[in-house]
Amino acid sequence: MRTYLSVNLSFYVCAALLAASFGACAQGSVKVETVAEGLENPWAVAFLPEGRFLVTERPGRLRVVEANGQLQAPVHGLPDIAAGGQGGLLDVVADSDFVKNRTIYFCFSEPGPGNTNSTALARAQLTNDHKHLKDLKIIFRQKPKISSKLHFGCRIVERQVDGKPDGTLFLTLGERFSQKEEAQKLDNHLGKIVRVGKDGAIPQDNPFIGRHGAQPEIWSYGHRNSQGAALAPDGAFWMIEHGPQGGDEINLPQPGKNYGWPVITYGENYGGGPIGEGLTEKAGMEQPLHHWTPSIAPSGMAFLTSDRYGPEWKGSLFVGSLKFQYLDRIALKDGKVAAEQQLLKEAGQRVRDVRQGPDGLLYIVTDNSRGKLMRVLPF
Repeated sequence: MRTYLSVNLSFYVCAALLAASFGACAQGSVKVETVAEGLENPWAVAFLPEGRFLVTERPGRLRVVEANGQLQAPVHGLPDIAAGGQGGLLDVVADSDFVKNRTIYFCFSEPGPGNTNSTALARAQLTNDHKHLKDLKIIFRQKPKISSKLHFGCRIVERQVDGKPDGTLFLTLGERFSQKEEAQKLDNHLGKIVRVGKDGAIPQDNPFIGRHGAQPEIWSYGHRNSQGAALAPDGAFWMIEHGPQGGDEINLPQPGKNYGWPVITYGENYGGGPIGEGLTEKAGMEQPLHHWTPSIAPSGMAFLTSDRYGPEWKGSLFVGSLKFQYLDRIALKDGKVAAEQQLLKEAGQRVRDVRQGPDGLLYIVTDNSRGKLMRVLPF
């Protein structure tokens, strides 16, 4: 049964100058509808035809949720998954041509020898009865595999060029926490964003193709742990990454660029103290578009392109906060963060993912042992 929660909205950044550009910082309310509940630590939601949803549960289950909220039995045919800590079954997206090819892509922590693991990206076809995966293929494996339960990254974005899918995928990869120095090295996939073809082929216009000692899948490097990524309305690829203690970042990864971790950061070590030399900038390393200090522990992200919530929200970026349990609406002006609005704080839910659905509405999943799939209703 669907339930509704009415929550208060309030700006925590709302200067008079911004009010002139974005309208008055009015108080209001929004209804959040629970579409489905009883999900165990859901991590991502994708959209299927006829109002169905595809949801991952971190312990290693993939579920179809019917339009009426009914949970189907777990889909059969997943590969072996190293569930534990931050690892498990993580992101999932449906191919842009899913109606014709039934193809989905998902990423997960893949077990290796000697209690090691790494992030892997797979493709498969979902059968017409929504019960099985077939023609499963692992199209990318992060190298090297190490023994860790932390920082898998694992967001998938289908790249577009001139408004059309170009047949490639972006995948965000964490540096596995204990291996942070490797984020600066090109001979591995730790702390990187990679770009691969939908069949696993390496795009020949990737920035490090032909460079000796560099992994050819790398798109950008110097990242920490990105659990949010999305395409902006103009097709640009945006991502957010966890800082350590502070220094969460929004970045717009460009091919071949170095985003600094762990040489530069606006965060500090857990418990205090500088990381490395305590630098926030250095020549040859990119600055974030925006950073949060203290950390909000950002996760899923989405741009709102519909007008279902009126003109004030259209074009905003939405980011889930795990730490403070809210949905952050980020108003943008000239490609920069102009204001932020905390939503759903009263719900007390760890927002793991946020997506815009085919109906133009926002959907979130909450990362709890009895997590929920929720719909933000127009107001």
